[in-house]
Amino acid sequence: MAYVANARMYAVNAAASAAWKDLFEWLARDSGVDLVAVDHVYPAALAELWARPDLGCAFMCGFPYMLAAHKPQAVAAPVPVGAPINGQPVYATRLIVRSDSRYQQLEDTFGGRLGFTVPDSHSGYNALRHHLLPYYQARGARLYTQSIGPLTTPRRVIEALIAGDIDVGPLDGYAFDLMLRHEPELATSLRVIAITDPAPIPFLVASPSCPAEIVAALRTSLLRFGDAEEGADLRDRLCLQGFAPVKLDNYEPITRWDREAREAGYAEPI
Repeated sequence: MAYVANARMYAVNAAASAAWKDLFEWLARDSGVDLVAVDHVYPAALAELWARPDLGCAFMCGFPYMLAAHKPQAVAAPVPVGAPINGQPVYATRLIVRSDSRYQQLEDTFGGRLGFTVPDSHSGYNALRHHLLPYYQARGARLYTQSIGPLTTPRRVIEALIAGDIDVGPLDGYAFDLMLRHEPELATSLRVIAITDPAPIPFLVASPSCPAEIVAALRTSLLRFGDAEEGADLRDRLCLQGFAPVKLDNYEPITRWDREAREAGYAEPI
């Protein structure tokens, strides 16, 4: 039986998408699993991808994973070169403004327009809200005149910033590193003004019905990818050190951040 693979969350441009497809081809050869890369681009819903019974390998954010009633099987988590804790499968959200804007610190954006991705995204919603919560509590009132979304993808956050539709927006730090790796010109258009606390990164999952031996074969190959001589070029193209085991207990703070914001009356970042 063939299983499908997809890197939608981190296929942030054509070059990154091609690199992920090359990685999945390597993974199929190394693991012996019949793995086929498929496209599942915006506006197709990620939930439809995660629900596929033939899913062998696709990225899933920890926030919807923790909220899911029927959870996929964890395969492995990426370890970005630019991880906020070196060598760990963690990431952080970077709050971005246009490089030509007057904003020098996050507080300067208050009273403007805030973008977000989707409410079940950690990087584009939950981490953003967690970072803003102390400011909201100190002020006792909303921070922005508008909260604009769902923008759904990091790319659309960037497009909204450049078009002037929002003043500040959240970007998954690993996704942004991949963009800058293949589109260095973005560095002249955008500026980071704040970074959220680190959190466990989205990880690769397989269908709940995927046989255990298939999941184990995929996991074994991914865990050796960081040391595989033939993977050096791919690691460079994907800004990766390698992959690590998924420790689900580490994802508990994600739901705690959500609970703390809701209990404080700050369900929506605004």
